[in-house]
Amino acid sequence: MEGSSASTELVFTDPLVVADLRTFISRARAAEDGAIRFQAAGTVLAAYICILRPRILGEATPTVLGLRTIPLANPAQLDTTVALASVSDRLARMSETDVVMQVPPTTVTESWAGVLPPRAGWEARGDLSSELVETAARNGIREVAETVPNNPGALIVNSARGAIWGRSIEDLAVDVPAGAAFGAFALGFLATGERPSILTNGRWTRISTSRGHVLSRIPTIL
Repeated sequence: MEGSSASTELVFTDPLVVADLRTFISRARAAEDGAIRFQAAGTVLAAYICILRPRILGEATPTVLGLRTIPLANPAQLDTTVALASVSDRLARMSETDVVMQVPPTTVTESWAGVLPPRAGWEARGDLSSELVETAARNGIREVAETVPNNPGALIVNSARGAIWGRSIEDLAVDVPAGAAFGAFALGFLATGERPSILTNGRWTRISTSRGHVLSRIPTIL
């Protein structure tokens, strides 16, 4: 479902920030070419994308979101959800020194964008190694490839994804779904030697690194 909103201009602090956003959008589209929710308040822009989500009722696939916070040169007030492809197109048309982007006026409706995790109230639950996260992601990717047959039906794909990405990463005191590891790996949020932080808030779990945040929530299976 699409709609229209007034055109909004975002002014980033420098071209490196724009290049970083291009990379984030490109990685997000490679994993799930869907939508991005922009929320701006003052000089900070929060950009949410969805890496994984349940496709059918009762599926075990977790909701996994990627979040980058981006500095703005000029204060802005914005809350909109637009297609990743539209943002990618605008970024592609900007020069290497341009720092002004027009937000696409056509909005889209995504179920995940309507239930974002809370911003406050997170509880620190320790940390983990980037190598452990990457290993969990690579193992899951390999297992999905080995489990899903050629030309499978949607039900088989959804079931396999749910079973693999919904299970917890081993050897952790906190339940963190393997899908969160996939999100951190796919978005390039892992850095060698860095220990990502684990935080929880109700049903939400967050993996935070210097490069971004991955937020995950296991669905309630009735």
